Amino acid sequence: MFVAIVCLILFVCFLLALVVLAQNPKGGGLSSQFGAGGAANLMGVKRTGDLLEKLTWGFAISLVVLSLGSYVVIGNTSGGATRSINQIKAAETKLPAPAAPAPTAPAPGAPAGEPAATPVAPATPAQ
Repeated sequence: MFVAIVCLILFVCFLLALVVLAQNPKGGGLSSQFGAGGAANLMGVKRTGDLLEKLTWGFAISLVVLSLGSYVVIGNTSGGATRSINQIKAAETKLPAPAAPAPTAPAPGAPAGEPAATPVAPATPAQ
């Protein structure tokens, strides 16, 4: 599926390049390149530029859609595995273990076996 999308993208790129190169930068395009240039304008053939412009937009939009489609196809086949070298290195890095909390010293004047008492703020009466 992926190879088919890539082949389609290459084909659309080739057609887009041909259409862009066929356009005249001054707006004449194919109508002034082929046939009798002055007679064609006299007879009312002015739509070639419109056709080439529509083809250009169509090929450009299809190129964007196919590119996004290829990403969707690639994204589904990976199964959520990390593909970035930075993500792989970050996953392999071991963080240092957190330090154990320091033991609290007993309050002065307290017996040696009892932990230090934490001061409690007096409660204010509700009004």
